[in-house]
Amino acid sequence: MQILNLRLMNFRNYILEDFEFSKNKNIIIGNNGMGKTNIIEAIYYLALTKSFRTNEDESLINKNHQSCAIRGEIKTKTTIDYKIIIEKAGKKVFINNNQVKRISDYISKINVILFNQEDLKLIKDSPSVRRKLINMEISQLNNEYLKMLSYYNKVLKQRNTYLKSMLINNMIPKEYLNIITEKLVDIGMYIYRLREEYIDDINTLLNINFNKITKKDGIYLKYISDYNSLTKEKLLKKYEKNLNKDLNYGKTTIGIHLDDFVFYYQDELAKNYLSEGEQKNAIISFKLAEVNIFYKKTKTMPILILDDLFSELDTSKISRIIKFFKKNIQIFITTTDLNKVDEKILKNSKVFKIKGKTIEVKEYD
Repeated sequence: MQILNLRLMNFRNYILEDFEFSKNKNIIIGNNGMGKTNIIEAIYYLALTKSFRTNEDESLINKNHQSCAIRGEIKTKTTIDYKIIIEKAGKKVFINNNQVKRISDYISKINVILFNQEDLKLIKDSPSVRRKLINMEISQLNNEYLKMLSYYNKVLKQRNTYLKSMLINNMIPKEYLNIITEKLVDIGMYIYRLREEYIDDINTLLNINFNKITKKDGIYLKYISDYNSLTKEKLLKKYEKNLNKDLNYGKTTIGIHLDDFVFYYQDELAKNYLSEGEQKNAIISFKLAEVNIFYKKTKTMPILILDDLFSELDTSKISRIIKFFKKNIQIFITTTDLNKVDEKILKNSKVFKIKGKTIEVKEYD
């Protein structure tokens, strides 16, 4: 999978800009605030209809305009035109100029793996951050997962509202709560199985990658869930047993919305056992595993984005990441300094140098 070109219209600091990309490596250089990250943010948004920098779509629109647009041609077996128009009232998505009514039907068409500085904190971050990442990745592979996740959140909200009503008014019948709970369990089991499958796939590659980088063994990802290996009947009993607690809190205190995916090393929490450098290597190993999983599932390489990692990782680690991949993967690298980029990385790359309102382009053989 490759993005051949990109057009930005009123997107952040770009009023109208066209980019033609290399099918191999694309290196985007510029001082902070010049707009280099805006380019890869647009690619990511074109794939997932979300930014990795903000939850406020309106902030993506240039301050002097009412809307913005991102357009790109993606090549797999064929070349397809994708476009997203972002307005203050919402967004619209198009494939080959035909509007797609539901966002969930659009997502999973373009596969992107992003690796940035925030990911290096993944081991120490809160469970919600890890859940968000896993949800985004699985959604790219299976848009039905995204639909079911949205449905789960809707039913969860209904259950929480009903719990609060029951707490206030003891006369409210419990039967409706049982119906909602059963629905929540059914959807939750579907989501649990897909998450479990994804974590299992990660674990088949995670330690292999870690060993190649560090010559050490024992890294794995543990999936922690209230649904772990339970039948529907046992889960319903678990919710029943937990009812008084749910009523006291006015919300559902068990479920897949509280799942976590924890890094372990030799049966110890990785965040307590591994050094900072080893934790970074574990995250690198995780991302490398994701790329291979995407290739296995979709039969095409995802687009890989390495955002400003030269400030966090040394050149040898960046080179090691790139060496893992087959030649047919398209890579985007952002950096503030071309001197930090190894000559081996520069080979077969296209460099975009952002200087104020001008963009210099140079190709390296």
